[in-house]
Amino acid sequence: MKIAFVGCGYVFDIYMRTRWAYPEIEICGVYDRDAARAQVVHDHYGFPLYPSFDALLADPRVEVVINLTSIASHEEVTRRALEAGKHVYTEKPITTEPARTRALFELAEAEGRVLAAAPCNLYSDAVMTLWKAIADGAIGRPVLVYAELDDNPAHLMRLDTVTSPTGAPFPYAEELQEGCTVEHIGYHLAWLCALFGPVRAVTAFSTCLVPDKNTPEPLHPATTPDLSVACLSFDNGVAARVTCSWVAPRDHQMRVIGEAGEISVDNVFHDQSPVFLERFSRVSLSARKAYSARSQPAIGRRFGIKGRRLALVRRWKSHAVEAERGVGRSPKHRLVSWLRRREVYAQDKILGIAEMGKALAEGRPQLMGPDFLMHLNELTMLVQDAGARGTTVAPSTSFAPLTLPADLAAAPDYRAGYRARLAERTAASAVERMHRR
Repeated sequence: MKIAFVGCGYVFDIYMRTRWAYPEIEICGVYDRDAARAQVVHDHYGFPLYPSFDALLADPRVEVVINLTSIASHEEVTRRALEAGKHVYTEKPITTEPARTRALFELAEAEGRVLAAAPCNLYSDAVMTLWKAIADGAIGRPVLVYAELDDNPAHLMRLDTVTSPTGAPFPYAEELQEGCTVEHIGYHLAWLCALFGPVRAVTAFSTCLVPDKNTPEPLHPATTPDLSVACLSFDNGVAARVTCSWVAPRDHQMRVIGEAGEISVDNVFHDQSPVFLERFSRVSLSARKAYSARSQPAIGRRFGIKGRRLALVRRWKSHAVEAERGVGRSPKHRLVSWLRRREVYAQDKILGIAEMGKALAEGRPQLMGPDFLMHLNELTMLVQDAGARGTTVAPSTSFAPLTLPADLAAAPDYRAGYRARLAERTAASAVERMHRR
């Protein structure tokens, strides 16, 4: 598959971290309206430069345009690429107005092109493991989800000093002015809707708690919500609470509670985040009453709290996030890269493009098709625009529920393979006696 990038800013270097794992994807060239920034990318990575967006669109080799421009430019860049007969993969959100997003999908259909979009964490090993375990019945019927995306107090993080490995500044003004919901909630909505289907009702609240984000220049507006809380009711009966903020310390956890157990994932931003399965027992539930068991994981896990760590599903590009090549070359960068992958986050952003290309080559629909992406787009904006007085609304969009990808059939049966720890098993009779009068 032959692709070209529009936009060479901060996120471009994140895409490049896993490029080495995709020899089947040819990058024909890049374009950025900032010619100096485009030249830096050319000098570092060696990609050909297009002198203009028109020149990129006129290149007959380019099959897919990758839109990494600012959110305000997403619509125009996507529209022009579709009109030029190109498939498009765009960063989220497609637009911030669902009616305009729908118009782009209608244009794509009219042109016989595919419009796909980030985020692509649905394809990650961690999310696929979560999906497979739930499908195996490992927690019984899923009923409740808690999904967190607190990303640290923005006003204390000096975001204006952050740069990418090739010197692109972190777009802090755009991020803060668009808001934590627009920027982040899609990471949770993608897996939630894939696993549990469309949302039938949204009760949401959004507000700005810290207007002064300590930025060098004033933000416009300064009151974009830095906190949102959404309660989602899914068609299949699952209830979910999703929280996004730039106020609370970092917390990216995902918890799915079923009638018989719980699956937890530590970090939605890490494609190979540890996944834990707990099959509830009277021992594990009672142990939570004890402070020491709650506060000291080594004690709690002996009695079943959080259960066992699952072996992750391995898929066709699992290796991509296990190394980084070609982005930074200094010893410092290599050390920081290793620490980041091990301790902080690891995302394969090229994976979404590759999955798009694979579906095109096989002549099958995209897993995250137009109706699915429209639903995510509408949900994002419903939560973003909920306001401080809150709102309850039924989304106008929907989609046919997704099915578990066929390649996961070879993965372990997580329900059948679960076994409680020895201490949990042996403590069962003691707990039973302690609960008697």
